[in-house]
Amino acid sequence: MKKTFEATGKTREEAIDAGLAELNLTIGEVTVEDIEEGSKGLFGLFGSRPWRVRVTAIEEEKTVLDTHSLFADSLDTPVEKKQRRQNAEKKPAAPKKEKAEKTEKAEKPAAEKKEEKPAAEKKPAAKKQQKKPTEKKAPAEKKPVAPAEQKDPATAAGRAQSFLQELTQLMGVEVSVDVNTDEEGNVRVNMQGDSQGILIGRRGETLDALQYLTSLQVNKGRGEYIRVTLDTEGYRARREEALIRLANRMANRAVKTGRRVSMEPMNPYERRILHSALQGNPAVTTHSEGEEPNRHVVITVNKAARKAQENKAVETAEEVQTTEAE
Repeated sequence: MKKTFEATGKTREEAIDAGLAELNLTIGEVTVEDIEEGSKGLFGLFGSRPWRVRVTAIEEEKTVLDTHSLFADSLDTPVEKKQRRQNAEKKPAAPKKEKAEKTEKAEKPAAEKKEEKPAAEKKPAAKKQQKKPTEKKAPAEKKPVAPAEQKDPATAAGRAQSFLQELTQLMGVEVSVDVNTDEEGNVRVNMQGDSQGILIGRRGETLDALQYLTSLQVNKGRGEYIRVTLDTEGYRARREEALIRLANRMANRAVKTGRRVSMEPMNPYERRILHSALQGNPAVTTHSEGEEPNRHVVITVNKAARKAQENKAVETAEEVQTTEAE
């Protein structure tokens, strides 16, 4: 059953906001129907009439979007992609022919059945030949993982490498842990050999947890903080590309509707990607709302850009009217 609420306000916007507050929804999750148009009345005092609108929740569409559902191909782990391909390749089993064979045998006369007995006695041998045990395909051999260059355990890179090598071994994942240090002194780790995506987890949750634990180990007992970044099988790059595409898409929606768009909760690293992707877009601004772990990015329309867009629309309408008059 749809959620519907009739709200009133001095203006149409106030009435809509009251309806959204009552339903606890955003503008992208509802449809708005004007019931009665408001009027300011005489001097704004006598004969004034409030706006009345009907706000109805949309069941299927949500403003707070799921990144994973929009960009499943980019964000899914190799295990999820393999499972999707297997489900797509599954074909419906052929209908059994036992009932049809029984019906045909029942319709044959008794004389024919007696003649068929010798042949029937020979059939079991033929069936035995047909029912050969299916040969199971041997599992594909894992490609050997080239060992990474060992770093000095006394350095930050060496501490991160030793910690991850021991941890992945306890997890039963055979990977090569390659560690480098950038110009700013931050540690960057790339783990190769995780073909099943065990170290990535659902939406990168396992990879984020490993990155947090490694950062604690590297910065333990140190005064200056060193940032640690973990990646495996190019997941971070694919995720960043997907988030940039999502940010641009939601920015266009915000400009088109004139309403702010709330993203799903993300970690600080992914929120920083969204802010950076829209930093150069003059039509929108971004900020974060909420508390961890529900903190999320909100995209709002830039007032100056919105006013310029409205002025352009008015100028276009005036040009059309002038042309029609001529």
